[in-house]
Amino acid sequence: MKWIDLPPVWLLAAAIAAWWLGVLLPQPGFGAWAWPAGVVLIGAGLACMVLAVIAFRRAATTVVPHRVPSAIVTTGIYRYSRNPIYLGDALLLAGLILIWGPVAATLVLPLFVLVIGRRFVLPEEARLAAAFPREFEAWRARTRRWI
Repeated sequence: MKWIDLPPVWLLAAAIAAWWLGVLLPQPGFGAWAWPAGVVLIGAGLACMVLAVIAFRRAATTVVPHRVPSAIVTTGIYRYSRNPIYLGDALLLAGLILIWGPVAATLVLPLFVLVIGRRFVLPEEARLAAAFPREFEAWRARTRRWI
């Protein structure tokens, strides 16, 4: 059941929760600006994810969160964010919330970020610090966790 504890599964669960909040608590949406802004956020989120996967592939290391990395990736989009895939997930979720319109669903976003941070980001950073202590510390000092 390891497939259940993967970020895309958590993202799907958060998206479903956000959508259901809109069904259970119907309310006015964010306004006419929300749909185009949501599309932009979804596009930015997908771009972050794709650029991150490309950087992982170039470094020939795993993109799977629970695996031990064979390299530390600090180039490409990783110069700007230590977690561009999770940033992409959060942007995608924010975009969906804007498009779907339930204002109450905005509560799901910080909860998702909290879960991802504790469940994946902190353990991943611990593995990187253990495997690449000097490189990780230098990268951590110059690159923010999210943006």
